[in-house]
Amino acid sequence: MNHKINITYDIFTVKQPLVSSVIRKCVEAVLDAEGVKTGCEINVLITNDKGIHAINKASRNIDRPTDVLSFPMFQLEPGNPPQDWTDYLDPETGLCPLGDMCLSLERAAAQAREYGHSPRREVGYLTIHSMLHLLGYDHLDEGPEKARMRAREEAIAASVGLKR
Repeated sequence: MNHKINITYDIFTVKQPLVSSVIRKCVEAVLDAEGVKTGCEINVLITNDKGIHAINKASRNIDRPTDVLSFPMFQLEPGNPPQDWTDYLDPETGLCPLGDMCLSLERAAAQAREYGHSPRREVGYLTIHSMLHLLGYDHLDEGPEKARMRAREEAIAASVGLKR
């Protein structure tokens, strides 16, 4: 499937081709694993803690940095992508503008150290996590929805060689 994955590095962050590569690989893996059969467009902003803090405060009124933020364009049902995407397509591009994500490389590196795995694995995991949010998954409860999302994250991460 042809997807358009726009990766932008903000003024705080140096462009890193390996980071872009793992993000692209994980975006594609999620769309494939979730059975998305139409071309999608996803925008990814790479920043640091200062940048994501400002976005978190402006968009969610939460005054602290976080690891990743997701901004879905549509309210989709988790695990059940539309069979007919016609109503979701941008008429100019023919793609579904699935949404945006913002990822803090600084936070990803700190969490990788904390959890004892590579920054590559953490960036991939955060990308997968955010993509699932764009596809309707959530984890606000501590029950079945969170467990369902975590299981999908780990299965997709393993499929691209990012096991714990």
